Amino acid sequence: MTMPYFQCRDRKLDYSDRTLTMGVLNLTPDSFSDGGLWNSTDKAVQRALQMRSEGADIIDIGGESTRPGAQPVSEKEELRRVLPVVEALAGKANLVLSIDTYKPNAARRCLEAGAHIVNDISGLRDPEMIKTAARYGAGVIVMHMQGSPGTMQRRPVYNGVVSEIIQFLKRQTERALRGGVPPESLMADPGIGFGKLPLRHNLKILRRLRRFKKELPYPLMIGTSRKSFLGHILDGAPPNERLEGDAAAAAVAVSRGADAVRTHDVAFIAKTIRVADHICKKRAAHAD
Repeated sequence: MTMPYFQCRDRKLDYSDRTLTMGVLNLTPDSFSDGGLWNSTDKAVQRALQMRSEGADIIDIGGESTRPGAQPVSEKEELRRVLPVVEALAGKANLVLSIDTYKPNAARRCLEAGAHIVNDISGLRDPEMIKTAARYGAGVIVMHMQGSPGTMQRRPVYNGVVSEIIQFLKRQTERALRGGVPPESLMADPGIGFGKLPLRHNLKILRRLRRFKKELPYPLMIGTSRKSFLGHILDGAPPNERLEGDAAAAAVAVSRGADAVRTHDVAFIAKTIRVADHICKKRAAHAD
């Protein structure tokens, strides 16, 4: 049975009648759409607080680009980028902090500094990440990715993209449960754009979100923000000109059961989600 909330250490995020908004805070020089914009602790803190005021429920802090073709950075460099920001934001009122990392020690250092969630694009492939999350009582977002950021878009192939992703997410969440992560602290993410062909795979995932909801007893995170499939649809629009497409994708995701949406454009997408929630979710039952 799916819990009506996502437990993240001492924070409880209720998604029973509304969709959660996760705001992206990239602290990298080479992210595909906003690399280098928040390249100091002060700028990053200001941006996080701005996103919270715009409606973000979660601030997702990342120190390594995961764009297609990106090369990994060292743990030392990743922590140099993210740890001062986590420390500066920790404990501020109403902020729930997520660390976007697949490195267990980087996650540990950020959880010690006050982060609440581990957003692992590798889907807990490293068993140490499960131990770390369980030790700190962190919320965990388990994402599917075929390959690694450096290789994931080199002709990804599936026999059945939806079935394979669901089986991976089932397997990895079961490992997390066995490792001590409680079910209310798990969230699943099919990984739009991570080792998927832009149109063939990503659109199929979005069209079949209800199947994910039916087969996975966890809240569902969807991240379509500025992704390349939107550019394919919108006649080659660059990442910063895909906002309307992202809003459409977010609204469709909400209508098909998404419990959380990850976005670079919090102000616009939070309003989109709010309207979609009133039409599609339980809060609509309270309307006149």
